[in-house]
Amino acid sequence: MTDLFAKDAFAGKVVLITGASSGIGAGTARAFAAHGAAVMVNGRNEARTRKVAEEITRAGGRAQASVGDVARSAYCDALVAETVRAFGRLDVLFNNAGIVFNAKLDETDDARWQQLIDTNLSGAFYMARAALRPMKAQKSGVVINMSSECALIAYENLAPYSATKAAIAMMTKVMAIDHARDGIRVNAVCPGDVDTPMVETGWQQLKLTREETLARLNAHIPIGRIGQPLDIANAVMFLSSDAASFITGALLSIDGGTTAR
Repeated sequence: MTDLFAKDAFAGKVVLITGASSGIGAGTARAFAAHGAAVMVNGRNEARTRKVAEEITRAGGRAQASVGDVARSAYCDALVAETVRAFGRLDVLFNNAGIVFNAKLDETDDARWQQLIDTNLSGAFYMARAALRPMKAQKSGVVINMSSECALIAYENLAPYSATKAAIAMMTKVMAIDHARDGIRVNAVCPGDVDTPMVETGWQQLKLTREETLARLNAHIPIGRIGQPLDIANAVMFLSSDAASFITGALLSIDGGTTAR
């Protein structure tokens, strides 16, 4: 895939990415760092989270790891404070952390529903609230929330998950209006199927092999292939850049044409 950004495109910028121990989050952390940003890498798995930060550092970038659960509001406050202490400011929050569960609503117990709400919705709320404080003080910043194509179109067996992602979409729009005059832009990305551990979890829940899943997805996605983490990373970097200075409150579909159906 062609590199669309100058190597120093984000020099001097500080980016905080949640759920960055694998998949889209890890890919986006590496991409920002490769283009000059200092990156705070968050994840719940200590070994994987620290590995991503170490890989960035070994490649000549700037990164620090923070292990913790964004479902805890106190941790989110501490994570933003830690980022500002480490790098001096906060320019971009990518609210990427999330989980998926494939089941009909009447097959979803209270514990699973609460887990989806806590991670996908409350975690994004807590992180955005914490990030707004330094961003308002410096009168600039970008928040990018992770929504989903499931916020825009309906899929079977995903009602609880889709509810959390639809809530993120509306939260994004209202945040964008509320903070436009603070110099803060707020957008959401709505990926389709991307080749990540989350998709792997989904097909395992449906008792499909990887090959069966890819065959189904390649037939279903109009562009003819599953997405890759860099597809999402490129969009997140664009929305974080000055090239997107007039874009706020947007829900960007990155799904190979799926929602266009």
